[in-house]
Amino acid sequence: MANFITISRIPLLVGFVLMLYLGGPAVRLASVPYLFIAILLDTVDGAIARRRQKSSLIGSVLDIAADRVYELVLWVALADLGAIPVAIPIIVITRTTLTDALRSIGVQQGQAPFQQHRSALARFLVGSPWMRSGYSIAKVLAFCGLTLAVALADYPPGSTAAMLAGPLLTTSQTIAWVAVALCIVRGIPVVAAPIGRELRQYRRGPSAETP
Repeated sequence: MANFITISRIPLLVGFVLMLYLGGPAVRLASVPYLFIAILLDTVDGAIARRRQKSSLIGSVLDIAADRVYELVLWVALADLGAIPVAIPIIVITRTTLTDALRSIGVQQGQAPFQQHRSALARFLVGSPWMRSGYSIAKVLAFCGLTLAVALADYPPGSTAAMLAGPLLTTSQTIAWVAVALCIVRGIPVVAAPIGRELRQYRRGPSAETP
């Protein structure tokens, strides 16, 4: 059930993108609560898995994959619409590619993505409720705020909606950069851990060969 909900989020994302690109002001306005509900399902699938005690490695990987699809598609779409600078999706895509590639090593060994860190600091930055919730809230506020600003900007110049678009866009862009900063900070331990292991292995040198 939880995995089904996770997978169902992808068609919902396609619907949002169609509303954002093809809809008029009213449809774009309606896309904001639509997006919020679609993102909220990420919390629902996790809650169901925990309640039924059916958390699994594949479920954890699928959940992160769905989050990645949402994150990257939304950043790219909002940059394409001019709501954010293109630097944001470039940074996020680079960070995501690196971290997911390195995490795949642990997944191949049967370790869930958020269980691959040993130090307390790394576990806090990557998997603690504070950091995960803070990052999620920043993204939700940025995505919904930017989408709302794009929708309001479509209304006639001089209208209340159009006048609200500018300040809302500025505020949402600031929140977007906060989300990017959290994205980078949470990615540092994922990248640093394997590099550190390689350096330690290099310093130890090749192991002695047995005859």
